[in-house]
Amino acid sequence: MPTSFYTNPIWDDDFPDPTIIRASDGWYYAYGTQTKRHGAILNIQVARSSDLVQWDYLGEALPMKPVWASNTQKLWAPHVSEHEGRYYLYYSALPDDDEGLCLAVAIANTPAGPFTDIGTPLLCGTGFLNIDPMTFDDPATGKRLLYWGSGFGPLMVRELAEDRVSFVPGSETTVLVQPAGAGDPKRYDQLIEGSWVVLRDGWYYLFYSGNNCCGDEAHYGVLVARSRTATGPFETLAEATNDPYAMLLEGNKQWLAPGHNCVVTDAADQDWLAYHAIDPRQPKFDAIDADQGYSRRVMLLDRLEYVDGWPRLVTGGTPSYDAQPAPVTDAGTRNPGRN
Repeated sequence: MPTSFYTNPIWDDDFPDPTIIRASDGWYYAYGTQTKRHGAILNIQVARSSDLVQWDYLGEALPMKPVWASNTQKLWAPHVSEHEGRYYLYYSALPDDDEGLCLAVAIANTPAGPFTDIGTPLLCGTGFLNIDPMTFDDPATGKRLLYWGSGFGPLMVRELAEDRVSFVPGSETTVLVQPAGAGDPKRYDQLIEGSWVVLRDGWYYLFYSGNNCCGDEAHYGVLVARSRTATGPFETLAEATNDPYAMLLEGNKQWLAPGHNCVVTDAADQDWLAYHAIDPRQPKFDAIDADQGYSRRVMLLDRLEYVDGWPRLVTGGTPSYDAQPAPVTDAGTRNPGRN
């Protein structure tokens, strides 16, 4: 059977901060940050695919804003996980008091939603500290972990309670990676965010993104750190190579400011990096923040490999723009797979 191919982008419309899961119904679902589409505001976007390449846009996953953030327009960076037939949507939202972003949780009985917020924030703070949540169940300890951060602060992790909508009482927040390189415009780690954790061959890999995601001066890329435990200590690729500019992914002429990735595994047990980037041929759109020149961020996909204990893109350190071998999927049967 001939190998199929695809060409980036896999979704040619604004779909920032993508998370992709394989649901128990056998379909892949992608979730994206709030956007404006055909003049209407969508709180949390959702799309569906059988092969990770061709996507059907399903629209709105969170039709009702949380009651505590009903008058704001910042609902960011969704992450969805499935447990015992229920789907948990973790995201960031700006509360009506506008004092700083909060971590939030919504629940649904189907992967496409509708998701309903639990009614209260999970954690609030000042500025952009509490953003970009990602959950990970650690097979070594059985703990349910929530990663987040950072708004010029660190990436962090804390244990979730069994209900998955609160923290374990008395649990503490652990700092994983600190921002660095302040004052060096070439560095990507001055601001870090967008945690995503993968366990491969005994290593916990913490993918994260850095620097300015958007606008005319966007300078964004993907970095990575690793640890033998889910809560660290983590060694960054920059530390391991003694190269402060070491990157997993950065832009090229075809795709600007790539980042805020997730990792999804295909039927051949290959890992794929899905992320957003700016197309310089159409860098802006009629966005919610259009008066600020808000960027149009489309969804891209490239395959990962693991070499000498570190992940890297098979196409090199920049996004692909020509035809690539497509993910291996069981699209014909859509059997349940791993998230």
